[in-house]
Amino acid sequence: MIAETVCSAVSAAGLGIAVVTAYRRRFLAAARIAAYSLVPVGLVMTGVVGWLSDTAFSPTAWAGFGVLAGAWLLFATTRAVERRRTGADGGAATDTGSIRPGTTAPASSTPALRQGQGKGQPQSQGKRPASGDDFSDIEAILKKHGI
Repeated sequence: MIAETVCSAVSAAGLGIAVVTAYRRRFLAAARIAAYSLVPVGLVMTGVVGWLSDTAFSPTAWAGFGVLAGAWLLFATTRAVERRRTGADGGAATDTGSIRPGTTAPASSTPALRQGQGKGQPQSQGKRPASGDDFSDIEAILKKHGI
């Protein structure tokens, strides 16, 4: 009963603001405000407000929420225990980065640093490979794989 009265008062205030806005010749904004102010009355008329108030003050509904929270807690706990068990046994849950257990990663596709070129040392700046040498690395890789 109180929820319906509050919703009606909010709608009446919104419609009053819409009238003032229309008086100022802002008809589009007034129509939008009127639409928003009619929503609470619509919710009361459809029974949504009554259902929500009955649910909010019902001990049975709160007990149901408690049961749902307990079920979620049990589910989360069993998942955590299951993950911990499979991780300790070295099962499939450990992330080795491979698709299937027992497989190994392929060799690195990046070329190794040449001798004398560390992380902080730049490559030789004066020499650029000729245009024919640009594909020598690619040719070596293809020959390595028999292509």
